[in-house]
Amino acid sequence: MNLRPTLLATAAVATVFAACGGIAKLPDSAGVGPDPTLPAPEKSLIPTVKIAEATGWPAGAAPTAAGGTQVKAFASGLSHPRWVHVLPNGDVLVAESAAPPKGEGAPKGGIKGWFMKQAMKKAGSSVPSANRITLLRDADGDGVAETRSVLIANLFSPIGMALVGDQLYVANADGIVRFPYTPGATTIAAAGTKLTELPGGPHNHHWTKNILASRDGSKLYATVGSNSNVAEHGMAIEEGRAAIWEVDAKTGQKRLYATGLRNPNGLAWDPTTGALWTVVNERDELGNDLVPDYLTSVKDGGFYGWPYSYFGAIVDQRAKPPRPDMVAKAIKPDYALGSHVAPLGLVAGTDAAALPAPWRNGMFVGLHGSWNRKPPSGYKVIFVPFEAGKPSGPPQDVLTGFLGADGEARGRPVGVAIDKRGALLVVDDVGNTIWRVSATG
Repeated sequence: MNLRPTLLATAAVATVFAACGGIAKLPDSAGVGPDPTLPAPEKSLIPTVKIAEATGWPAGAAPTAAGGTQVKAFASGLSHPRWVHVLPNGDVLVAESAAPPKGEGAPKGGIKGWFMKQAMKKAGSSVPSANRITLLRDADGDGVAETRSVLIANLFSPIGMALVGDQLYVANADGIVRFPYTPGATTIAAAGTKLTELPGGPHNHHWTKNILASRDGSKLYATVGSNSNVAEHGMAIEEGRAAIWEVDAKTGQKRLYATGLRNPNGLAWDPTTGALWTVVNERDELGNDLVPDYLTSVKDGGFYGWPYSYFGAIVDQRAKPPRPDMVAKAIKPDYALGSHVAPLGLVAGTDAAALPAPWRNGMFVGLHGSWNRKPPSGYKVIFVPFEAGKPSGPPQDVLTGFLGADGEARGRPVGVAIDKRGALLVVDDVGNTIWRVSATG
């Protein structure tokens, strides 16, 4: 077998990646807070590409926990875990999942699409999907799951989970499925019932679908990301996307709750105001310092700009045709998290009794990490303090060290949750691990 062409191609890709784009001119902190610095956009044929190659954790290594806390593996050896949900009895559900295959009719990406495909492979995102929900149980309370079992198999790129009464809802890449659940069960043999479809299709660019139940369990809120970066394939394939849907948990009837959210993922209720909050991955290819991803409260009927504008009324000239009427009603997000940090997981710290007290009033955010920025940003878990239902100060590092000394990605944070004992669970899809953070002592 002649490996020379493959090696040459790999070297060529690495060379082009290394040459793509400039260097960030602003510090990470400039893109954080209620009023981030928003420089003029940068334009280039090939976007900035800086890939942290996925390597996994060396034997015995772990992320670095903030002072006063400690971290250990709650479960390891998983298959690309992405999301986590804690049941009332303390059992932990993890969605082991990856992107579904593209179908016939998906838009062709050209040379840019080819580069992005190679980038995702290097970042550890192009792996087969296990398509299952696994149940983890820590019966003795030592912070390590002793047993695991496949709760539900043969799903379709599942992510979000929500338990309402005796019904477990799972968000597949194309809709929400409902299963009967018995407390303490380690497997569900019954076939699921489709509650409702969500926008999917052959392309399904931002494929992850998360769900969160309302306080009374009558409604589910479902996130659906856009089918492109900035509607470059037209708005027809964006119908019902870049949005949060409200779904009736019994009938499956649904309506658009909020729109213009390019790629919302994590959802959480603010315990003070009862407001719905989400984290959003903003658009790419405007330079290292644009556009900041964000954390925001979500208003019923609100429009948040995508694809026509960002951070309120700042027009994105790439969106065609222009829509000044939509720009005029775009809501400015509450809090920028930094450019290209890729926020995914979100959970309120209200029940974090096993963590330092100051972390119980605010939100934990899992930052999956950048590909469109030099130097890289994200790759950590942060805490955003709140006061009176709003972010009230700079973010604090909770779990770091996911990038190695040579810039490799040992892990990448995704979903976050508070376990039954009040510790923070962090899903790591590159490290195939769920980490558990608790206070020392």
